[in-house]
Amino acid sequence: MTVHRSILFGLLAAVLFVGRALAVSWDMPTPYPDGNFHTRNIEMFAKEVTAATDGAVEIRVHSNQSLFKHPEIKNAVRGGQVPLGEILLSRLGNENAVFEADSVPFLATDYEAAEALWQAQRPIVEKLFDHEGLMVLFSVPWPPQGLYSKKAIDQVEDLRGVKFRAYNAATERLAQLAGAVPTQVEAAEVAQAFATGRVDAMMTSPSTGADSKAWDFVSNYYDVQAWLPKNIVFVNKRAFRALDTKAQRQVLEAAAAAETRGWQMSLEETKEKTDLLRENGMNVAPPSPKLKDGLKAIGETMTEEWVAKAGEDGRAILEAYRKSSAGAR
Repeated sequence: MTVHRSILFGLLAAVLFVGRALAVSWDMPTPYPDGNFHTRNIEMFAKEVTAATDGAVEIRVHSNQSLFKHPEIKNAVRGGQVPLGEILLSRLGNENAVFEADSVPFLATDYEAAEALWQAQRPIVEKLFDHEGLMVLFSVPWPPQGLYSKKAIDQVEDLRGVKFRAYNAATERLAQLAGAVPTQVEAAEVAQAFATGRVDAMMTSPSTGADSKAWDFVSNYYDVQAWLPKNIVFVNKRAFRALDTKAQRQVLEAAAAAETRGWQMSLEETKEKTDLLRENGMNVAPPSPKLKDGLKAIGETMTEEWVAKAGEDGRAILEAYRKSSAGAR
């Protein structure tokens, strides 16, 4: 009996050991702080994956550039240093203009239009990622982008010579067309950049404004609703394929839920964080007609430039988008 019991315990221990050996722990770098709604959504995604797989896949989120800096995340995932990560999709615009479709000013300016643009853009983004050994899991937009400035801005000409924060190729080009001076600044460095005089204005979401406590360094927020840039969460294909079929399905199901939830969180975030800017003493206002017209003209120029850069893929995205009800408005 004792021998049999020993054998049984040994078999149980072996089963437990194998179960633990098959479990994987994935480190996931993200660029934004814990309180940001993108990070909160990803934390929920990570917990849902762990729960759905009964602990077979554990995702540990490393927020606020604590594991890799934002510009390093894509290559870290591609090179297998980490299995998955999150980035701002339009940061990749210098690699391929297709990635910055959602940052073309005034092309898609509300959530319905942003969703239609993503549906047009996603197949081509997935194809490009696939060529690099990567797979798209989900994407979530930021709230519509607004203009923050130390001084009052009544028309585009008021931005001439102003040091303007850029965070991708599109915002750099917008600054150039407005006559401003673009300066690359990550979201985590916004407050310091304004405090040290590196920048005096920026185009970004109410979320980033609230995260950085913009009221401490600028007075004005113009709700120009220029575009809704998206963050994208993606995984190394080798790491994903190393999971069994059931775990793969569970990760994809959690990703689909995170995309749906994230879009709703973004919509709620828009009102909440815009109200917060106002509550902290900022002048929150719509753009003047002159400013709106000037920015729209820049948007038309940038749309033409973007199509020229993006080539056939860009034209396909724009055609599919404009065929949708949102893009045809």
